[in-house]
Amino acid sequence: MIPELVSLAPQLPLPVAANAVTEGIGAVLQWDTLLYIGLGMLVGMLVGAFPGVTATMAVALASGFTLTMEPIQGLAVLLTIYVAAQFGDRVPSILINTPGTPASIATTFDGYPLAKQGKAGLAMTASALGSAFGMIFGIIVLSLFGIPLAGLARQFGPPEMFALVVFGLTMMIGVSSGRIFKGLVAGGFGLLLATVGRDPITGDQRFTLGILELNGGVPFIPVIIGLFGLAEVLNQMVTHRRDRAAEKPISQLGAWWPGRELTGRLFKSMGIGAGTGSVVGLVPAVGGDIAGIISWDNAKRLSRHKEEFGKGSIEGLTAADTSSTATLGGSVTTTMALGVPGDSVMAVLIGSMMIWGIQPGPALFTNEPSLVYTLAMILLVATVLSLGLSLVRMKSMVKLLELKNQYLWVIILVFCMVGTYSISNSVFDVFVMLIMGLIGLFMLRFGFPAGPAVLGLILGPLAESNLRRTLIGDGPEAFLASPIALVLFAISAAALILPPLRAMRVRRKQAMAGKDEGLSVLIP
Repeated sequence: MIPELVSLAPQLPLPVAANAVTEGIGAVLQWDTLLYIGLGMLVGMLVGAFPGVTATMAVALASGFTLTMEPIQGLAVLLTIYVAAQFGDRVPSILINTPGTPASIATTFDGYPLAKQGKAGLAMTASALGSAFGMIFGIIVLSLFGIPLAGLARQFGPPEMFALVVFGLTMMIGVSSGRIFKGLVAGGFGLLLATVGRDPITGDQRFTLGILELNGGVPFIPVIIGLFGLAEVLNQMVTHRRDRAAEKPISQLGAWWPGRELTGRLFKSMGIGAGTGSVVGLVPAVGGDIAGIISWDNAKRLSRHKEEFGKGSIEGLTAADTSSTATLGGSVTTTMALGVPGDSVMAVLIGSMMIWGIQPGPALFTNEPSLVYTLAMILLVATVLSLGLSLVRMKSMVKLLELKNQYLWVIILVFCMVGTYSISNSVFDVFVMLIMGLIGLFMLRFGFPAGPAVLGLILGPLAESNLRRTLIGDGPEAFLASPIALVLFAISAAALILPPLRAMRVRRKQAMAGKDEGLSVLIP
């Protein structure tokens, strides 16, 4: 598949490619851009270290403050927060068995058991090295396949683009933790919000209720801050328990560096994790949490020390963390080259880029090839700095985990209000954020995922405009005449149909096993 992709995509002449690389790297190696990368790294590490404060929430909050920056500087802040959070979230996963972000779920499988054995320092070192290796491997994927994938997708017409948007929506719904129906409802809610404003074909107003601020559509940055930031804080307030004795972090970190024998096992696990994560990352909406679990299972099957997995395996920890970070390169590639967010953080990033006047999609990388290398350089610098900070033996991180949630809630609420207002100095945006925060709280309490809602809001206009152009131009037959559209529709249908069928089959096997066990008890 990869050779076909490269051969189908238009290739850049060598002088143009060299200039693109030089311009892309030079745009990052400016003192102000490097300063913003450092700022993003500190914020991201803190975000990852606090359980419950997700990278999506942090990027959503930061987006309100970065919109006045130049695009490269804003991207530097947002991407670095995302990268650094991938390192910081391993700390609570290892020390208190609580994932800092969903991407570090698999870290808890072996990280916390290692910490209980007095090997917390070793676990954090292995995690940091694996995360850095996975991130760099993902950056290579972005650099090699970003432009070819965009060149291939640029040949898409309205039928293919509509099918691509449907593919992205259904993939995010299909991986909504088994909540297919609720994911569909959330996606439908986002698509409904996307219809507010002006008709993409005729320009007529619709569903604005006479509110002048809605003529341009529902502002998506306040929606994102409300659904991911305010809603999470409100949910933590509702579910907060006073007894935190069980969450006291492990303070005995022990040794930090692995010996020669463990180092060899680390490299093998990194290879497994990087290969798994880079492939999973290219699939829209399949995030690091899923990649980490898949890679942990792969590493267990290929290990000579299977008995250690789940009880304190350095191989399982490294494979999971390498894989979950390796998805970032593929996620950025699909987001920028196809215009379909690779995960919820990328959905937030698309919203910010659209305000900057940058439209992710097939034309972006082919028109501005230097942007590929700018993004890759930002990710590389952020990875190196985050790795260096992660390897500093700071016992203050243990003290940081003991900070009361109440203080954190106040800080986040203030940032939600100030960040939303600063977008366009509009009180209306703050009201939208507050309303979406309450809706997001309802969604969290009743199990509706917020990702499909945001994706529906952002991709809704793109889906509608391409669908209507197809129907006006060639009619429904255009979809049948496009093999690419048919394949994307087939994959989308499978993403919605197969998970419930698989769950039904598992329940049937469990029921049969229970029935057989009952018969064995009755029949001596």
